[in-house]
Amino acid sequence: MRRILAGLLCLTALLSLPAATIAHADTIGVKSAELLPEDESYVLNAQFDLAFNPTLEEALQKGVSLYFVLEFELLRPRWYWLDQKLVQMSVQYRLTYNPLTRQYRVTSGLLGQQFDSLDEVERLLSRVVSRPIIRKDSLSAGERYEAAVRLRLDVAQLPKPFQINALASRDWSLQSEWFRWSFTP
Repeated sequence: MRRILAGLLCLTALLSLPAATIAHADTIGVKSAELLPEDESYVLNAQFDLAFNPTLEEALQKGVSLYFVLEFELLRPRWYWLDQKLVQMSVQYRLTYNPLTRQYRVTSGLLGQQFDSLDEVERLLSRVVSRPIIRKDSLSAGERYEAAVRLRLDVAQLPKPFQINALASRDWSLQSEWFRWSFTP
């Protein structure tokens, strides 16, 4: 009986090991995030741990555009009612590959940059530096606020066949959890 129980425990441990590896392979880690005063506003600085998996690299090489979304929220907690949402912001980045020039292009709004390697793209998308969030005079000094940030691959922007594939494959569910912290100006 003990041998059977020990065998089942070993089997359970072995089966759970690959599942844990897969669960972390498709996530974006949040290394740090903070709001800092700069000039007349507060700015967001954040650092993510982003790495493209082979499925996403292959899709890029074949001409599929990838859309990443940076989302940020700033809330004022209230004990008597729902929290007041002061800022809700999202920034979309479009990543494409041009096989003729062998370069990657990242665009956000009207701005775009060219990169020679996917490592450079990962570094750009992994860092948020001095992104203006809210004016200083909009916040009360000494009051506590709750901030949250995340980065994710927007699978709704993928072509329809890839959207169906994204539902069945964890390779397409690249996102971070909401990283939350308290902020007091």
